[in-house]
Amino acid sequence: MSIERRQRLFAVIEPLVTLNDFSSEEAKQNCSESHPAYVTRTLGQLVTDGVLQRSEVAGEFRYRWIESKKTFEAAVWIDSQIHGTQIKETPTEDRPRERLLRLGAASLSNAELLAILIRVGVVKESAVVGGRKVANRFAQRIEDLSKCTPKDLKDVSVAVKKDSYCQIMAGIELGRRIASIEANRTPIATKITSTKEAIDYCQRAFARLATDGVQEEFHIVTLDTKHKPIQTHCITIGTLDASLVHPREVFHPAIRDSSSAILLVHNHPSGDPTPSREDHQVTDRLTESGKILGINVLDHIIVARQRCLSIRESS
Repeated sequence: MSIERRQRLFAVIEPLVTLNDFSSEEAKQNCSESHPAYVTRTLGQLVTDGVLQRSEVAGEFRYRWIESKKTFEAAVWIDSQIHGTQIKETPTEDRPRERLLRLGAASLSNAELLAILIRVGVVKESAVVGGRKVANRFAQRIEDLSKCTPKDLKDVSVAVKKDSYCQIMAGIELGRRIASIEANRTPIATKITSTKEAIDYCQRAFARLATDGVQEEFHIVTLDTKHKPIQTHCITIGTLDASLVHPREVFHPAIRDSSSAILLVHNHPSGDPTPSREDHQVTDRLTESGKILGINVLDHIIVARQRCLSIRESS
């Protein structure tokens, strides 16, 4: 019975994944070997599971894939239809936790990782379905997941309760911190002797600021005599103002690291890296202070979603 049902579902899914935006009639025509009513029921289930999006256009229902067809795991979805979406009904070897233990976390899809974090579903919506719905909603920009409120995720899936939300956010933050540490370690051997090298370094080391920063943060990178990065230090959080960024706070960690030079770095949450008048004032003031202390201010890099920019190069 399971083999027969699997074949029937594959007979619908395989033709559907060749379509992008399609109507119910177009789906039935493409799935000519399947009964029209069965195609309609399958479309309805794909919509319910958050795989397809249905909208009405000129009195006709049209469908489109919410997630990329390349990442839609047809076999996994079909298994969930046959075995049920409750984890206890899924074969042991196919459960997200068991797959993680057997194959490693890197082998799991975003939906499976989220299912593990959601942990326990609710009546009529399992953790697996919840993970799939959330993964589908954020398929194009998974990084936006970190900006969601409990209500935002609850609106996507009722399986995301307060405990689940906390686990998801804790997982994101822990991953972010580990990534930040790794980013700071990885470029240690980098030698920064040009504007391009400074920008390349900051794109890696401050990627979080570029994508997730909601307010301005001012950091420095301390450099040794060969201009290799020693460490990064956060100096201030908030609107960048020359009167607030005191040289004492900036050069204290630079002196402690015995640095020969420093890079100034801050983000523009707006996404536009164009330097402001205050940005130039901060750069000029700290450059002069560095000359007195014998610590060269190599450059001031602005990181933003659009791109990174050197104030030295733009002056």
